[in-house]
Amino acid sequence: MSEIINNREQSQLSKSERQDLLKKIIKDLHNGRSVEEVKGEFEKAVGTITVEEISQLEHALMTEEGIPVAEVQRLCSVHTAIFKGSIEDIHRSERPEEQPGHPIHTFKLENREIDMLVNFKIQLHYDRFKAEDSNENVYKLIEDLNLLLDIDKHYSRKENLLLPFLEKYGILGPTQVMWGVDDQIRAGIKSAKQLLSNYSADADEKQAVISKMDYVIREVSEMIFKEENILFPMALQHLTEDEWVKIAHESDVIGFCLASPAAEWKPERKALADTAVSEGFIRMETGFLSIEQLELMMNHLPVDITFIDQDDVVRYFSHGKERIFTRTKAVIGRTVQNCHPPKSVHIVEDLLRDFKSGKKDHEDFWINMKDKYIYIRYFAVRDENGKYMGTLEFTQNIAPIKELEGEKRILG
Repeated sequence: MSEIINNREQSQLSKSERQDLLKKIIKDLHNGRSVEEVKGEFEKAVGTITVEEISQLEHALMTEEGIPVAEVQRLCSVHTAIFKGSIEDIHRSERPEEQPGHPIHTFKLENREIDMLVNFKIQLHYDRFKAEDSNENVYKLIEDLNLLLDIDKHYSRKENLLLPFLEKYGILGPTQVMWGVDDQIRAGIKSAKQLLSNYSADADEKQAVISKMDYVIREVSEMIFKEENILFPMALQHLTEDEWVKIAHESDVIGFCLASPAAEWKPERKALADTAVSEGFIRMETGFLSIEQLELMMNHLPVDITFIDQDDVVRYFSHGKERIFTRTKAVIGRTVQNCHPPKSVHIVEDLLRDFKSGKKDHEDFWINMKDKYIYIRYFAVRDENGKYMGTLEFTQNIAPIKELEGEKRILG
């Protein structure tokens, strides 16, 4: 193979041949070859690589080669080191991502702040901690990590707004891989903070902090590179202007990380007109409501409701004033499996399997979340003949209900 690679010019390689070579290189990494060996082979064989080919590569590794998502996530950081300096720039006559307020412009603003926090402020305090693990240096690192936890908003907007649109275009590799790596970074930051919060100046503890901090700094920095050189160019290549407007409009539902949009983004060609509420009515077995009345009624319920159809596609969610869990309109039309982190997908699939088979009709969960006590209920929705039509998720903060005592009557 290497002789063929060395004897052929890159320009002679077809797209499928390039993909085969790329898969071979990543599989070689998987089987233990060094980055140095593979990087040299990569440069000789491929030269530059487009973001589209990286996406196709990750997808092929999972679907055709059978490499688990978790393993692709592990390899992701390694093959990023190989691709650095080789990713082909996508030239566009217009660059909407440079317009203040465009979602990519805001993502990049945040990345500059994240990069400054991680590679300047945190790195400075981390170096001081390694030299002297005094209480003062420990506390400074804890404060820094508290700031870095805000990265959850950056990742959540990426996962819940940007990735769903890429999925609609059949781009699945970044969706599965990046979300998993994001979760690992979140967990790494929390773990580092926990180690420092319980720190007692023990040598083993210090080494554990060093190992975890090295991981956090490296992975956060690598994710910035992956977003700006792989994910963002790929998204700009596929998403329409209307889709970017939707992302910009819904971003404030989740919030921003260390920076805010520089302006409200309004494309020059037009401002999206607000969709008028239909004047139609819906006749049901026990009543007759306008669409506006029905929507207002659902949004005033003191619970969050989400409906998933028989094909596991999210079709509706209520939009009350104080939602317990973040939902954005981008999840509509998306399979529920792709609305959850990879590590929890199996739980969702087990529950839906039981509902579809008739083994269960409902399932309940309850969790503590800050000052709330969350009661989550799932119900199998069936028609009059017992046919499965979907699943209803019903979420409520029952902390105030648990505190009730005695009676309060309507009369007297």
